[in-house]
Amino acid sequence: MAQQFNKPARPVIPPRMAKPLAEPQQPVSFVFNKANYQLLAASIIVVALGFMLMSGNTDIYSNTKIVLAPVVVLAGFALGFYAILKKPAAKI
Repeated sequence: MAQQFNKPARPVIPPRMAKPLAEPQQPVSFVFNKANYQLLAASIIVVALGFMLMSGNTDIYSNTKIVLAPVVVLAGFALGFYAILKKPAAKI
């Protein structure tokens, strides 16, 4: 006669593999606040405007391409650095 084994009702999970109890979830906090993201977007637009001023195939030595466009690009990068380094306002 063949021997029959009783199957357990549910599988046995070793304690080291058991999932921990669910912890309460913390609200998501972003690194920057809304003002930082707005300044960063503005800096991207200013840099793009500077590169558009630099482009073109007419007069290579115009004041717009030699002086104005690089100043606008550098101002855009400076605004981007400021947007990254700006601390959020203190909440009262």
